[in-house]
Amino acid sequence: MAAVSVSLALVACSAAPPIDTRYSAQSQGSRVQFIILHFTWDDWENSLRILTQGPVSSHYLVRDEPVRIYRLVAESQRAFHAGESAWKGHGSLNAASIGIEIVNAGNRLADQGIDWQPYPEAQIDAVIELVRWIAERHGVPPENILGHSDIAPQRKVDPGPRFPWHRLAEAGLIPWPDEGAVLARRAEFERALPDVAWFQARLAVHGYQVPRHGRLDEETRRVISAFQMRFRQSRYDGAPDAETAAILAVLTDADGASVEVTETIT
Repeated sequence: MAAVSVSLALVACSAAPPIDTRYSAQSQGSRVQFIILHFTWDDWENSLRILTQGPVSSHYLVRDEPVRIYRLVAESQRAFHAGESAWKGHGSLNAASIGIEIVNAGNRLADQGIDWQPYPEAQIDAVIELVRWIAERHGVPPENILGHSDIAPQRKVDPGPRFPWHRLAEAGLIPWPDEGAVLARRAEFERALPDVAWFQARLAVHGYQVPRHGRLDEETRRVISAFQMRFRQSRYDGAPDAETAAILAVLTDADGASVEVTETIT
C-alpha cells in the first residue's frame, strides 16, 4: 500500500509535458455565459458563514451595511449557487455562470411585518457596478443577466419582487419592454386574452423552462410569477392576465416567437 501511495503522489505532482503556445485558435470565448443574481435570505454574518463554510457558494457577496463587495470564489472556478437550473436550453448553469449573492432577507421577515425587505440604493449601485464589470470582461449578453427565480422558478424566488430590475435596465445592462408598446398590446389582450398554451410558448421563447401542455398548473403559475416579479412587480400572483401578456409579447416579438407559438402543442 505504501508503494501505491507514493506512486499516486508522484503522478499528482508530475510536471506538465512540454507545450508549445505559439498558436491560438480564433474561435474561442469566455466560459462565463451567465450572471445570476440571488438574495441570501439572511443577515450578513450568517450569509458569510453559509457561503464560505458550507456546500453552497458564490463568486461574489454584496454586503448591505456597510456596502462592500467580497470575492469568495475566483471567477476561474465554479461556484455552487445555481443548483438545478435552465435557461434557453442551457442546463446546470453553475458551470457557465458567475453567481452574485446580495445580503437581503427577502420574505424571511414576513412575521415581523416586512413582506419583502427592500434593497438599499447604495447596495444596488454596487451590484450594478459589479454586473457591468463582469459582463464587459466576459462578453455576457444582456439577456443572460438573470435572477435565480428565472433559472429555477419551481424552487426559487430570489432576488424577489423588491429587486429593482428596472435600474439595471436604465443602466443599459438588461433588456426592458417599451412602455408605449406594452400599453398598445395590453389594450389588444384585454379584448381577447391568449390561452395558456400561448403563455407557455412565449415564456419558453423568452428563456424559461416551462410546461408546454396548455394547462394552467402550479408549475406554469410559478414561471409566470417569476416573470412578473421581474417585469411587473406590483402583482406577481402567477395569473396570465392582459398586462403580463403585453409585456411578454413585446419582449418576445423580436425573438422569432411567432414561429415557436404556432407549433403544435402536445
